[in-house]
Amino acid sequence: PFLARLLKELFEQTRKKGFVYVRVDGEIKELVQGLRVDRYKNHSIEVVVDRLAVTTTTDDDRKRIIDSVSHAMQLGNGLCLVLRTDEDAPHYFSRSLMCPTTGIAYADPAPHSFSFNTPQGWCPCCRGLGIVATGPSGDEELPDEESVIAWLEGKIADPNKPAESEETTAPKSDFRECPECHGQRLRRESLMFRIGDKNIAELASMDLTELRDYLRIVTLNERQQRIAEEIIKEIDKRLAFMESVGLQYLSLNRPSDSLSGGEAQRIRLATQIGSRLVNVLYILDEPSIGLHQRDNERLIRSLKELRDMSNTIIVVEHDEQMMRSADYIVDIGPKAGRLGGKILFQGKPEDMLRTDTLTADYLNGKRTMPKSAKRKGDGNTLVLSGCCGNNLQHVTAEFPLGCFIVVTGVSGSGKSTLINKTLHPILSQRFYRSLRQPLPYDRCFVRTADGEEVDFARIIDKVVAVDQSPIGRTPRSNPATYTGVFSDIRALFAELPESKIRGWKQGRFSFNTKGGRCDECGGNGYKTIEMRFLPDVYVPCEVCGGQRYNRETLEARFKGKNIADVLDMTINQAVEFFDVQPHILNKIKTLQDVGLGYLKLGQSATTLSGGEAQRVKLATELARPSTGKTLYILDEPTTGLHFEDIRVLLGVMQKLVDKGNTIIVIEHNLDVIHAADHLIDLGPEGGRDGGLIVASGTPQQVKRSKQSRTAPFL
Repeated sequence: PFLARLLKELFEQTRKKGFVYVRVDGEIKELVQGLRVDRYKNHSIEVVVDRLAVTTTTDDDRKRIIDSVSHAMQLGNGLCLVLRTDEDAPHYFSRSLMCPTTGIAYADPAPHSFSFNTPQGWCPCCRGLGIVATGPSGDEELPDEESVIAWLEGKIADPNKPAESEETTAPKSDFRECPECHGQRLRRESLMFRIGDKNIAELASMDLTELRDYLRIVTLNERQQRIAEEIIKEIDKRLAFMESVGLQYLSLNRPSDSLSGGEAQRIRLATQIGSRLVNVLYILDEPSIGLHQRDNERLIRSLKELRDMSNTIIVVEHDEQMMRSADYIVDIGPKAGRLGGKILFQGKPEDMLRTDTLTADYLNGKRTMPKSAKRKGDGNTLVLSGCCGNNLQHVTAEFPLGCFIVVTGVSGSGKSTLINKTLHPILSQRFYRSLRQPLPYDRCFVRTADGEEVDFARIIDKVVAVDQSPIGRTPRSNPATYTGVFSDIRALFAELPESKIRGWKQGRFSFNTKGGRCDECGGNGYKTIEMRFLPDVYVPCEVCGGQRYNRETLEARFKGKNIADVLDMTINQAVEFFDVQPHILNKIKTLQDVGLGYLKLGQSATTLSGGEAQRVKLATELARPSTGKTLYILDEPTTGLHFEDIRVLLGVMQKLVDKGNTIIVIEHNLDVIHAADHLIDLGPEGGRDGGLIVASGTPQQVKRSKQSRTAPFL
């Protein structure tokens, strides 16, 4: 009834405006009083503005047509149609972008039309995500942010967890490429606009070098050239800035959460170079992370260019090349933690070489790094063939087992694709039933010393990826809990006479369970004050004073120290304190062996750097019984490490290999490369010009390669 009244009013208002005919569902009808249509159907209704027979092209006819078209355009908000009596299909005319066949019209393009973060640009099917969720019923549904994160986390297996636990981390929904935009994230009409033969999504998927080349050769007509000339110049200039800091292998659509800290920092640096600001103080923390030595030279040139524009740059860095290129250097030490915090030298780099600081000793050659042990391996070789993920060009990589293997190559040459995205998922799927899919490859097997091809699971019993991700995401996690030594310490306290008299078990000394912990702060040692528009503030608990435990629990003492005192010890102090408790000493001694003696046993995991977290994981592996058949994978383990820390780390890794294990390290640090038993060098360049194995063998053999970009620095 409501629709019927609405249509009746519409017809009546149109008739009162002087119109005589309407076109309803393709049929011309006279606008008589009480005109009705079927109220249970959807209808297409157009107003007939004029009907005329054009026999001549007189001025009167031309004026009438112009007036009628203008009137129709006004009524139709820029759209009108013309119907000839001898044709069935109307002809559409529009002031907007319109298809003359179907009559579909689009709004004029604007910048937000090409953004997948706005309703005007995003694909209506996936809302700019590029993926859709398939629920338990098989129906497609729009994934929310939390489910996407859960999916990503569910795809990544934890090699230290039992296989059956991984099944619980995967959400019930499955995700696949959006069928509407095919992962390009924009609505269909936005993807119709092209520069040359490429739409914006295709341009954004190119690496920066490829994009610059394309914009230089794209064919434009004279009008397009006038419009695009200055814009293309500006785009080229900005891309050049990014190339100058070694980011030529990235694409513009690369997700920001997949960038390393060094890559994100260099993007910001490129922005600053392009801004041409002067008298600015820039502070950079480890900008050389993930950079090959050749790209490092580019970065240093960019920093000097920024300096020459009357700016000041302060760089926190361990890279030797960066130190030697500095105008002024400050050396802090002498050791880490409570044994550091002093300025040992400040002045010119050449003057520092004449001092006796630990840094100077490595720069002037007084101290050196261990060289390659030149192991031949156990005779077995892990073969990974036909790898073609991302920019890899159907490469076959051979990893001699029982060796210290380093994978090198310029930034973007395919190192992470080969190891982290192909080899590691293959092994994780086999050993832990991981849900993470490897990138395309043909075969993965072990070739024995006598040439026989066997299943790799017969030779390798597990794979362990030791990365720089946090050992815990809450302040409750710490080195003691991660390594498992805290359970031994709590068991020791539970065996004290005072604990037995009171009937205390091991759980009494946990700050995660009720009974022994401080009830006021819940065992955190602090209280969280939530700030509405600022980050949360943490203040020490006024009851326990930050010790986490209640007064009664702290009365139990071992050698004069309570459980809170033990957590407050540095690892160096703990090694001395537990010198006659071998089950505890073994685990904390490995933490000391990897150079973490300055950390506290109870130091919050959220305060550890990536390098520190990685060494805690290494120490945990060292403390476990070795099978001699483990494959370890490390990605840039020297990030954030001083020369002395690298020496200690190399010693730890060599110990693991000496036990018969295999270590594969992705690394640019020359000291680590020199210490390798076997090198695999990818390149020759990054992005589309990379993806090949250009050299492999011992460091001495790779040094002689003419194609290798690493060879000149060896």
